[in-house]
This record gives sequence, structure tokens and C-alpha cells, in this order.
Amino acid sequence: MNLGVNWQPNFLLENPIFAPLHALIAALPRDKFPTLRELNALLNQHTEAREALCVAAGHALRFVPQQAGKLSFEAQYEPRCYLTGEVQTRENNWHDLLNALVWLTFPRAKAAINARHFAALQVGEVDGKSQRGAVRDSNTLLDESGVIVACAHPKLAALLRDFQWHELFWQQRAAVQNEMGFYLFGHGLYEKAMQPYVGITGQGIIIDVAREFFSWDAARQHAHLDEQLALYWTNPAHCLSTRELCPVPLLGVPSWWVDNGIESFYANTAYFRSGRRA
Repeated sequence: MNLGVNWQPNFLLENPIFAPLHALIAALPRDKFPTLRELNALLNQHTEAREALCVAAGHALRFVPQQAGKLSFEAQYEPRCYLTGEVQTRENNWHDLLNALVWLTFPRAKAAINARHFAALQVGEVDGKSQRGAVRDSNTLLDESGVIVACAHPKLAALLRDFQWHELFWQQRAAVQNEMGFYLFGHGLYEKAMQPYVGITGQGIIIDVAREFFSWDAARQHAHLDEQLALYWTNPAHCLSTRELCPVPLLGVPSWWVDNGIESFYANTAYFRSGRRA
């Protein structure tokens, strides 16, 4: 399916991969691609219902048009977001729309990523370095392709880290459905998931949860994961290597792809690759 810039909310609402964004998508207009004004209205509704959303520096979040041309350091995407709370967002653009929806769903984690980007960019600005560096690479990988994996059982987490896909998604299928949850975070990954294909893979970060987590409503789950991911990513001991994240073959997650209801689906070693971790 080629969605282009056509707004088809029913397609997204019927797709379990988009579950973290369903409540927001349902609140957007049904007949046309959402505008910046409508995204900010949704942001204001969130603020009225709960706490105001802010970046790490304390500035209130707001979606603004993208600035064109050669920009000063302060006007570039990450610094401007950190210094003013303004998230540059292109109109009629899926990538930027999905980024805005992730900001509204996981605001603390997004603010933590932005703060780490800003700090790393400041070092580069002072030292005149052109290299991205490990911190920015890790930030970008999580921001674009991240999957939050809520897990209540250490064995399941170990199977994921060790690339034991058949045992995890097939032999332990019932346990995965009851004690493990996958929540897309990366807006680039959401964009790919609009046209899913065998090979689509996210980068998972595992958050340990209690079993009762899975009895909570979606809003409470998202708030908890947001807080825990923000705490993890703010810690200077973390976000130092992309290997803190582990691959997640999205179409292997039970119920996320029609073909994974048969065991032979997991025999595709070009997709479900063996690991190289010790």
C-alpha cells in the first residue's frame, strides 16, 4: 500500500503495530492530513488534561514550521528544540507527523533524547568536531528505530538479547503474549510500518516491569514506560553504544503479521538472524 500523503486513519487504527498512537490518531480529523494547527490543538488538549509537556530545559513544547536555509547552531533542529521547546515540523509529511505523535505519547523520553543530542552537539561546536560520535548515534537509532520492550520475565528478555527468535516467538508464544509487550517508539520505524515487509526490524530497549503492568490501561502503561526510558536515557552511564539496543524483527511479534501464525515463518534465517553477542 502506498499511502503517499493521503490521510487514512482507519488503516493505522486497525494495525496493532500502531497501538501506542491509536488514541491520538482517533482524536485527529478523519477527512484530511492533520495540520500543524491541529497537532498543536491536540497538544493543548493533552496539557489541559494532564501536565504541560516540556523539553528538558523547561520550555513548553510546540510544533512549528521547519526553517529553511543555512541555520545557526541555535536554529538547528535539536538545539532549537532544547532551547525553545519548538519542534520543527513539515506540513503534509508522514515522518514529521509521526514524530509529533511520539512526542505526545512519550514526551519525557523524547525530551531526554533531545537533551543528550544537545549536549553532544555542544561539545562538537566547541571542539570543532564533525563526527557524530557514539552518543548521537545511539540517540538517533533509538529516536528513529526504537522499540520499547516491556518484559516481566528475565528468561524472555534473555531470549530476545540472544537472538533466539524461534524459541521466543514460537515456543514461548503464550508467555510473550502475557508477559512481554512491544511498543514502537521510533518515528522512522512507524513510517516503515505503514508498508510492512519481511525484513523490517526495530532496535529494542528492554524495560523490566511487574506482571501487573499488563493489566493496566494503555495510558498508564505508556506513562510508566515513558518515565522509565527517560530515567535510563538521562543517566550518563547509558546511551554510550548502539549495542545497548537489541534487534527486534517486528513481524515476528505475535499478532503483528498474518504469516507468523505458522511455525515455518520463523525458519527464515535471512530475517530471523542468529546473534553475535557474547
